[in-house]
Parts: sequence; C-alpha cells; structure tokens
Amino acid sequence: MSTPQNPRPVDPRYAEWDGATAPAPGYPDDLHPGLVPGIGVDQQRNRFAVDKTLFTVTAVFIVAFIAWGLISPAGVSAVSAAAFAWAMENLGWLLNIVMILSFGVMVYLAFSRFGRIKLGRDDEEPEFSRFSWVAMMFAAGIGVGIFFFGPSEPLTYFLSPPPETVAPGTPAALHQAMAQSHFHWGLPAWSLYALVGGAMAYSVYRRGRVLLISSIFAPWLGTKATDTWVGRLIDMLAIFATLFGTAATLGLAATQISEGVQLVGGLDGVGNTMLIVIMAVLSLGFIVSAVSGVSKGIRVLSNLNMSLTGLAIFFVFLFGPTLFLLNLLPSGVLVYFHEFLPMLSKSLSWGSESIAFQSAWTAFYWAWWVSWAPFVGMFIARISRGRTLREFLLVCMLVPTSILILAFTVFGGTAITFAMDGRPGFDGESSFEAVLFAMFEQLPLNSVTPVIIIFILAVFFITSADSASTVMGTMSSRGNPNPNKAVIVFWGLCMVGIAVVMLLAGGEETLSALQALTILIAMPFALVMIAMMIVFLRDLATDPAAIRRSYAKTAVENAVVRGLEEHGDDFELAVKYAPGERGAGADFDSMSEEVTEWYRRTDEDGNEVAYDYETDTWADGWTEDTAGEPGPDTDPGTESGRER
Repeated sequence: MSTPQNPRPVDPRYAEWDGATAPAPGYPDDLHPGLVPGIGVDQQRNRFAVDKTLFTVTAVFIVAFIAWGLISPAGVSAVSAAAFAWAMENLGWLLNIVMILSFGVMVYLAFSRFGRIKLGRDDEEPEFSRFSWVAMMFAAGIGVGIFFFGPSEPLTYFLSPPPETVAPGTPAALHQAMAQSHFHWGLPAWSLYALVGGAMAYSVYRRGRVLLISSIFAPWLGTKATDTWVGRLIDMLAIFATLFGTAATLGLAATQISEGVQLVGGLDGVGNTMLIVIMAVLSLGFIVSAVSGVSKGIRVLSNLNMSLTGLAIFFVFLFGPTLFLLNLLPSGVLVYFHEFLPMLSKSLSWGSESIAFQSAWTAFYWAWWVSWAPFVGMFIARISRGRTLREFLLVCMLVPTSILILAFTVFGGTAITFAMDGRPGFDGESSFEAVLFAMFEQLPLNSVTPVIIIFILAVFFITSADSASTVMGTMSSRGNPNPNKAVIVFWGLCMVGIAVVMLLAGGEETLSALQALTILIAMPFALVMIAMMIVFLRDLATDPAAIRRSYAKTAVENAVVRGLEEHGDDFELAVKYAPGERGAGADFDSMSEEVTEWYRRTDEDGNEVAYDYETDTWADGWTEDTAGEPGPDTDPGTESGRER
C-alpha cells in the first residue's frame, strides 16, 4: 500500500522500525485512521481460555449463595427484603436516571451523524434475516413476562390505579392501566438493551475487541481493558446481574407452568416436588439447546416462540372482545405517549404512596431490566453484526415495544373486560398465574389452550436459560464467542439452582424475595451503564466513518468559501494538497494514540505485527491454516485459541 501524499511528520515511535515486520513510518500499517474499514473480532489473533480468576471467584460466590439458601432460606428472605427496602428508599433515583439517560442517548444516536456507522466492517452484510433477527431479539429480551404479566398487570392497575392518577374502575383507569403497562415494558426497557447491545456490537465487530462488557471501556482502560482489575470487576458484576435476573424469570416460568399443570391435571395444588420436577425437565431441554449452538438451537426455538406467541395473541384478539380491543389499541398508545413524561417523573418526591408503588412496580422493573441488560445486550449484539447503528437502535427499541403494546393491549384489555363483566377470577384476588389461565378458560378451545400455553412457557424458559448461560460462558472465557459447553451448562445449572432455592424456601413469596435481591445486585451495574453511555459516545466520535464525515464537512465548507472568494459563482471542487490551516483535518490530530492505537494488529502474545488491509494478510505470514498447535493457555475447545 502506498504512503499517503504529503504525510504528517513521522511519529518518532516508528523511526527504528522495519517496515517489513512492523507498521511503516507514519500511520499504523500505513493507513490513515479515517480509512480503516473496521475490524471484526474474528479477524484478530486472540487466544481464548476460561478466565480462571474471574470464573473461580464468581462461581464460589454463587455456589455459596445456593448453599446458604438451602441451609437458611429464612435468612435469605430476611436479608433480601431488608436490602430491597433500603435500595428503594435510598437508590431509587439512580434507576430513574439510568432509564432517562439511556432513552435520551439512544434516541440521539439513532438520528445523529453516527447512525450510518456499521456494526461491522464497511462492506459487511447482516448474518440473519430480519424476521429471525427480531424473533431472537424478542425471545431473549422478553421471556415469560408477556404471559405472566400480560393479563394481570393492566388488570391490577385498573382495579388499583397508581397514586396521584385516576379513580379505580373507570374508563380513565382503563387507559391509565394500559399506559402504565406499556411504560414498564416499552421504550425505556428496550433503550437499555439497545445501549448494551449497540455498544457491544460496535466494540466487537467494528473495533475488533473481544466479546466482553469490559471491552466497551477500552477507550478509558486501554487496549488490555479486559485484563485489568476494573475490567474483571465489570465482567463479574455483569455475570452476577445476569444470574439473579434470569433466575427470577425462570422461577416465574416454573410457577406459571405449575399453575397450568394443576389446571390440566385437575390437581388441588402443586407442591415443591412437582416444581422441582418441572425445573429439571426444562433444564434438560435447555442443555440440549445450549450445546447445539446459537445458529441452530436458539434460532429454531426463537422462531417457534415468535410464531406461537403471535398465534396466542391473535387467538385472544379474535375470540375475545375484538371491537373493544380495536378501539383500545390506538387510545392506549396515545395515552401512553401523553403520560410518558409524567410517569417517568415519579420518584420519592411524590410521597410515600408513590414510593410504595415504585417499589412494587416501576423501580423493580427498572432494576430487572438493568440486571437483564448484560445478557440480552450481549446476545442481541451477537446477532446484529452488519446492521447500521441507526437500524439497530430503531428496530431494537420500536419493534419489540410495538409487539409488547399489542400483546398487553390484547391480554390486559380482555382481562379488564372480563372483570367489568364480573366473571370469576378477575376480581383482583387471584394470583397472576391464575389470571392467565382464567382468561383462556373463558375463551373457546379451553381444553386445549392450557396445554399450548404450557408449551410456550416451556420454550420461553429454555430460550432464556440458553441465551443467558451462553453469554455468561462467554463472559467467563475471555470473550470466547463459542465457550466450552461444560462452562455453559455450569452457569445454566447455577441459574436453575438459584431459582430452585427460592422455590424451596417458600414459593411465590420467596421468589419475590429473590426479585428484591435482584434489585440490590442491579444497583452497581446501573453505575456501569451510566459510564457505558459516556465511553460509547467517545468511541463513536473517533470512528473512521465519523472522521471521514468530519473531514468532508470541513473540506466542502473550506472549498466553497475559497471558490467564492477566487471565482465567484464559477467554480468546482477538486482534491489536492492544502497547506497550513486550509486542510480538512488541520484541527484533528490523526496520529494521536486515541485514534490509531485500536487498529495496531498484534499476534496472540500481544506483539505488534504489520497487516495489509488491501489483501487482508499478516506480515509474518500467519494464516488460520498455519496457526500451529494450541498454546499452553489455549482452551482445548478451540484451535490455536481462535474459533473456527
């Protein structure tokens, strides 16, 4: 590759280097930072292995917690309840700030000059079809919530509206109930997922960093961010949040399925033994899915999930109060947008009743989404390679939100109409699990639909466990995109173990205690999320596409001014050397480490090696076929530490 015309003064760091084995004098690999096409992590020479320190420390804490739960379930309940009360009173504001900032920053990025940046190389195309992409995104980010809360949450708000809003049981309460449900499950939650997913996909597939949350912080922590103690702490917090957040969801799925088993089997009650049997069967399904890989197991299950969920929604819409729902859908959406800022503003300053509602609902949801963000974000990052940042952000925030609005309107609106009609099971006294099956009991085919619902819930369980355990395997294996299957299964069993401990400790009440503990664990990661927004914006500001756009704007403005000065109306633009301050990049230091360090290529041991971007070849002759045998620190499941 030829040296740029009129290059900047030679960087003294390169003066003694041999151009055949190291970057030529000037820019790394003789390439201006504005011309780098992007680097995918699979184009780097990484050596993957289980991070023994991170894995051991995290595993010890988790196993100790499970043991504690088995020995003293009452102690777990007491501590988590106390932690929940303290966190809601003292740190509820932190969760509100995270949600407000993430939503604002994501909307800004979607419509900013950074929106055209690809989450991959400049010439890269998406791996999955848009339907499969949305289906996997939806299934991983929702779980059983759409069925567990879909009918019950709007019904609860209708019968007992949020403080300082409307009177219960009125048309205003109906629309406030829908708006509040949309608020909890809509744009704020998905902007949080979009933040982590977008930052991760950009870091891994555009900047060539390993698939770890800590990699996002490379602009602050350096190119070896994942090896620093701060980086490892960030990854450990992400694993803790994922474990407890997903375990709560698996517990919800088990209790919901047990309700269905009780109904189908005509049983008077389902004890802990049956719940454990249900968890064991579903765990076996998750293990089978996990070992089949992302492109096989998760994609098939996610597509199936999406289709069955859509059919369930359509069934209720068709055989429920169809005309009522057709009117409620646009009305509920408009009230949602009208009440969006007032709902977002609620905090401790609104009084004790509002903080009680926040503790039971909004703040708990915000913490739950924060705890899910590492695994959902990393998972959707893996399936979003090749998309532009604008497409990723808009689809990630709008499409799942739209599906959820439709689902909650159909399920919640139907449950509310049944309550208005005085039908049994909709008076606010039934459990959330019971309301779902009570709703389908009032519709046709009520001898078949409970079995189908149980199957859908089981698929949601398997998909969530599969996705989360794979992500945790990656986070504990130095970013290995295909971690050792044993590590995946271990984390999956830990999730199930946590959920089982909670169920053994007292069923739904203790599961609520686990949810309270999830909030406490989510708090530290909320701080990580705020820092992530800042570092992501900083990363995008030095992207090659951003540099080119900045140069283009400056060059055109300068050229137009000069053309008017020298030729009036009769001039055209031409590219040539511009001395002094007339150059497009006169105010930009293109040799700063901030914009050049990231694309210096290295071998597996961190030694710099020149790379030709035109031919995609390494100066030392390295190729995947000549990589040699695995090194001493290489994961035995990979070849030369690099996944094939």
